[in-house]
Amino acid sequence: MTARRGKAVAIALLTAALAAAGCGLGPGDGVGEVELTVTRDYGTVPMLSRQLGDVTESDTVMRVLERGTSITTRYGGGFVQSIDGFEGGGGDGRDWFFYVNGLWSPYGAAEYDLRGGEAIWWDYRDWSVGERVAAAVGSWPEPFADGYEGRRHPTAVVCRAPGEVCAEVSRRLREAGASMVGEGDDDAIRVLVGTWPLLAGDRDAELLDKGVRQSGVFAEFAGSVGAPRMRGLDQEGAVARRFGRDAGLVAATRREGAPPAWLVTGTSDSGVAAAVELLDADSLHDRYGVAVEAGEETPLPIR
Repeated sequence: MTARRGKAVAIALLTAALAAAGCGLGPGDGVGEVELTVTRDYGTVPMLSRQLGDVTESDTVMRVLERGTSITTRYGGGFVQSIDGFEGGGGDGRDWFFYVNGLWSPYGAAEYDLRGGEAIWWDYRDWSVGERVAAAVGSWPEPFADGYEGRRHPTAVVCRAPGEVCAEVSRRLREAGASMVGEGDDDAIRVLVGTWPLLAGDRDAELLDKGVRQSGVFAEFAGSVGAPRMRGLDQEGAVARRFGRDAGLVAATRREGAPPAWLVTGTSDSGVAAAVELLDADSLHDRYGVAVEAGEETPLPIR
């Protein structure tokens, strides 16, 4: 068990004890709707997708899940054991993970308070190499529309591509609800746009060079600076597909304690342009990352 997960378990146990002692919250005031999505196997198998209304200020991710599905819990009620019969924590290396507005939470679902408008995504998946998948693109237009961890955050496009390409990315982000700022804002969600050789030295993009266990991105780049190649990885982190010279990628990553960063990149200018076209709900919904080549979209990890 990692230190982060151990801390989360301790918090969940304390919360459960307080609730048992009669310290639970009352019904609270209404805050609106939330979106609840439940999938399996890195988003490839849909189980539930619905809007839940009448969420109150005392609701948590756990309470909302209980309203939409049949669940069992562990660690004193702080963590989900099973959803609709699919049980985690066994010997097959699969468990339930949840994301709020595209970001993985290090805390238990019973600890995560809601403010309304969140996109909550539960996924039952292998975690042998993917335990640290800290960000995913599958809740578009989040986190750009409503932010993350309780408040809105601005968005900054880090442009390393032709101006018209970055302008199109900015247009799509604004239409998604993003509040745009310049590159120097430390609070901003960064969207890196450009071919891989032009992004590789960036503090967020360089996580890919450390492998999927650190980056949470099931893709990697190899080859010379002038002719990079992209490789798609399976859920165990092994190379499952080698893309050609005009491949594109949309993925998200997050350094601990920093805002998330999205990568809109590729092996060529054509690959980057194709990646830009993926910035919509149809292409990104319930996906951790997406590769594209010759008009063919490939969800990541590759199965």
